[in-house]
Amino acid sequence: MQDSMVIQGRRLSHGDLELINRLLRDNPAWHRTRLSQELCQLWNWRTPYDQLKDISCRNLLLKLEQRGLITLPTRRKSTPNASRNQSMAEVAHQTLPIHASVAELSPLRIEPVDHTQSRNAGLFRCLLARYHYLGYSGTVGENLKYLVFNAHHRPLACLLFGAAAWKIAPRDAFINWDVQMRQRHLHLLTNNMRFLILPWVRVANLASHILAGVTTRISADWMKKYSHPIYLLETFVARERFEGTCYRAANWLYVGHTKGRTRNDRYSQIRVPIKDVYVCPLTPNFRLLLTSLSGDRI
Repeated sequence: MQDSMVIQGRRLSHGDLELINRLLRDNPAWHRTRLSQELCQLWNWRTPYDQLKDISCRNLLLKLEQRGLITLPTRRKSTPNASRNQSMAEVAHQTLPIHASVAELSPLRIEPVDHTQSRNAGLFRCLLARYHYLGYSGTVGENLKYLVFNAHHRPLACLLFGAAAWKIAPRDAFINWDVQMRQRHLHLLTNNMRFLILPWVRVANLASHILAGVTTRISADWMKKYSHPIYLLETFVARERFEGTCYRAANWLYVGHTKGRTRNDRYSQIRVPIKDVYVCPLTPNFRLLLTSLSGDRI
């Protein structure tokens, strides 16, 4: 292989090829879609609308195999579109307006979504896919999903936390991260990728109240599911759509904004919406924990 090559608009190095072959070697049960989704997450390879470039990645993998550089898993008979369409099936839910105060809706129930609970899992997928402006097409890697209900078990909101951004200058400067520290401890962060207050819910201060409730429990929930804690939350707020008011009200910190460029924009020609970057430390000594080099995992 030459020093680098460009496939599907992405420049690949020897290190990228070694990563792909290592993933194939270490995860023989992965199908092709799982491999491409994991690579997109690791590379933070996304569209301007923050969707994983899964199709481009699968085409890239096919071209690498055609050149004899990798050997992909055998194709499976069922197509990924079939399972995706099934998972996004409509789930019945009420849409009657909810106009009340937080106190009138209390006690709120913030429930982690377990994939074994078919009703809640299906409802979560349905609500995000139907009502969030970015939609929902599933997750890969470590993630947590929450549904928020009122006292009468009517759904109010959905939250999705997933893989933190691989590299974002304002966040890294806030933590005091160098490359080695980021590589070692990125799994101790999570990104609030989706936050949806359902469109028929009109409740003052509900969003910040929910965010505050989630921050008190998410690290313990993550520990229960993945056997490690979370020390910092992050999110990206599209300036053209939102002001980030609920995050500020919930004591998240504004640390800067994105540059309005994609990861693969080598010539500063591709412009994408600028997003404000907010973070929420979950422990006072988060910097010490996230900059330590004393072990692979804390």
